[in-house]
Amino acid sequence: MSDEPENRTIDPGKQKFVFEGSLDFERVVFFSDAVFAIAITLLALELRLPELHSVDDSSLFQALIGIWPRYLGFFISFWSIGSFWLGHHRKFSLLKVLNRRLIWLNLLFLMSIIFIPFPTSVISEYGNRTATIFYALSMIFSGCMSAFLWFYAAKQNKQVEMDISADVIRHEAFSSLMLPGVFLLSIFISLIDADLAKFSWLLLIPAAMIFR
Repeated sequence: MSDEPENRTIDPGKQKFVFEGSLDFERVVFFSDAVFAIAITLLALELRLPELHSVDDSSLFQALIGIWPRYLGFFISFWSIGSFWLGHHRKFSLLKVLNRRLIWLNLLFLMSIIFIPFPTSVISEYGNRTATIFYALSMIFSGCMSAFLWFYAAKQNKQVEMDISADVIRHEAFSSLMLPGVFLLSIFISLIDADLAKFSWLLLIPAAMIFR
């Protein structure tokens, strides 16, 4: 079955081409935004203290300091999901056509997003090399799905607005690969030191500034 629209209509409000018999842009974007919001909300559920035998100031302070891996996991995951959401918004603002294959690619990408709270809980609870690599691989998968969605959409300019430049298409491609690149680097660092690999994820901040 061809993915090219034979019967196309135009949504007067958004001026977006829509397949007959397929979901329109608004519903896809609303659903996507809801998935991102749920994933970010689930992250906060991991910010909890262990059971304390004493509630004095010293014990509480030590407990708060002792869960620093949870803070780091929450911060990195929140930042990553936020970056994925911003990238998703940019990509869909450049699309002119939705077909079934693109919708399914978007669903696979969203599946990887809603999965992120699980590896976040693993890295927060254990923090060893295996947990670090598992977390990094999960983020790499999400990043690759985001990049693949864009590569498919921008292929021969069939899915994107015709007036955008090749530079914009390349910039969006590089932006999509930035995050998985940082996490791939952290996997190699984790073979030497798992904690150092975790802190290497902070490179996401300057990288996001460069490729914004």
